[in-house]
Amino acid sequence: MAPLAVMLKQSGYTVSGSDKASYPPMGQVLADAGIEILEGFSPDHLDPLPDVVVIGNAVSASNPEAAEVERLGLPRLSFPEAVARYFLRDRRSLVVAGTHGKTTTTGMLARVLEVAGEDPGYLVGGLVRDLKGLARAGRAGAWFAIEGDEYDSAYFDKGPKFVHYQPAASIITSVEFDHADIYRDVEHVKSSFARLVELLPEGAPLVVCGDYPHLLDLLGSSPRPGLISYGCGDNNQWRPTELEHGSAGSSFRPSLEGELGPRLQLRLHGSINVLNALAVFVLSRQLGISDAAVAEALAGYRGAARRQELVGSAAGVDVIDDFAHHPTAVAGSLAAMADAYNGRRVWAVFEPRSNTSRRSVFQARYTEALALADRVVLSEVFHKENDTLAEGEALDTEAVVEELNSTGTPAWQADGPDVILDRLPGELKAGDVVLCMSNGAFGDLPRRLLAALGG
Repeated sequence: MAPLAVMLKQSGYTVSGSDKASYPPMGQVLADAGIEILEGFSPDHLDPLPDVVVIGNAVSASNPEAAEVERLGLPRLSFPEAVARYFLRDRRSLVVAGTHGKTTTTGMLARVLEVAGEDPGYLVGGLVRDLKGLARAGRAGAWFAIEGDEYDSAYFDKGPKFVHYQPAASIITSVEFDHADIYRDVEHVKSSFARLVELLPEGAPLVVCGDYPHLLDLLGSSPRPGLISYGCGDNNQWRPTELEHGSAGSSFRPSLEGELGPRLQLRLHGSINVLNALAVFVLSRQLGISDAAVAEALAGYRGAARRQELVGSAAGVDVIDDFAHHPTAVAGSLAAMADAYNGRRVWAVFEPRSNTSRRSVFQARYTEALALADRVVLSEVFHKENDTLAEGEALDTEAVVEELNSTGTPAWQADGPDVILDRLPGELKAGDVVLCMSNGAFGDLPRRLLAALGG
């Protein structure tokens, strides 16, 4: 919602918004753009009456402000409907979708298009420091890189966001079960991604990671013009070779059936980001963008906020803020930390906050993923009034901690970020790395921890 608000403001509209609270980085970005954020929800926020109200998917029909919109009969749009109406009609949309890596990959693609001089538009679900802004409309007729989310759009628009995005080409990074609050099972998830594939024009580039069986399954066995696969598995057309990981980042050479491309240097860490970069390289070739522009853009790309973001260092401890919440992403981020901080003790501090991580559906997989850390701190399951859990449905954090301790990974549980902050600083040593993972504010724990350490 924040990137959309910024683009609308840049396009000359008067924009304001309501939310429960404003927290970094988006709160500051909106303030810098001159967009007023009203705390809480109230019918009074609709005075004077707006011309259009854009309603996000976290808002229910019973929300007092949304209910007043309905009572007054004001024009209202879901987030993706607004993006499509105001920005995609006269641009060529490049949709980056997938269970993991959407924000990083979209940011990389947008940066490549900028370096190549394409004057692109873009809308990324995170603050990317290397782009010219949080979001940008771009010129008419230009490429528009957009993060395509499979989550539903609004209480009145229950389809996935990306079905509104009119793709001219697409990257699908992964397909796994997620969003257990709205998807019944993985087959239901696959059906949404199949809808995205069906929207592509005949022969349009479709770049997919063949390492994910569910993604391959939804594509079927019939050859599709424009389909290109990438990944580590031998079944892929493009693969990353000559991989090198170190404190400065990762590097690799793309390989197409043994033919090597240029060495691509990343400031980001881990195989998870190597694959994100490979996807961008492959699509860029299909768009006619030079390898040199791709290499230059990727070499300088510092990533998005809250994606392996180094918040700071104090008392010899590095504090990292990360958005990982699915067990595959948690494992990928911890593996990246091992690459970046080889030989140092890595703490995983995890908050089960997403509507899937709060549930027991991935109980065993979270235990396996967190075991990649040297030490684990597990916060309590985050309470959400709009997604109540039945008895026995929630992730059993005590069982996860017990299993980790029994298999040799020291772990403890805490009732939220305040309790973590009371205990964790006293257990840290110089040289430690703390990876804080949550898809929400997590009580601003990374920055508060840094302050407690003297940073």
